[in-house]
Amino acid sequence: MQAEMKQVHDFLKAVGTYYIATVDGEQARVRPFGTIHEFEGKLYFQTGLVKDCAKQMLANPNVEICACKGGEWIRVAGKAIYDERIEAQKSLLDDYPMLQARYQPGDGNNAVFYLEDVTATFYSFTAEPKSVKF
Repeated sequence: MQAEMKQVHDFLKAVGTYYIATVDGEQARVRPFGTIHEFEGKLYFQTGLVKDCAKQMLANPNVEICACKGGEWIRVAGKAIYDERIEAQKSLLDDYPMLQARYQPGDGNNAVFYLEDVTATFYSFTAEPKSVKF
């Protein structure tokens, strides 16, 4: 995993719950997520294909993630790209076995997305912001 992506992955994994903003027409929508996974050099997350957030990302892939940990926070802007491959779904679900009661690879609802054209900025009250791209 490249260093810039690892920084983002590790921060989001440590936080546990982060928030993704999607676009719904002209309205922003925000909801909590808890999956973050590296597969084939890309940063993935998971949702249900029947959920509004998946439909919004398919219609407009521009997303932003925000997460806080102590006195630090991160904002991650990029495009959410839908990956229909069973291998990607299986890899993520293997990392999050608690989701396997609800989702299965290829079940028609399990949806994994990876982030593309990412700019992530780390913030704190004690240091200047630091941005990474991948």
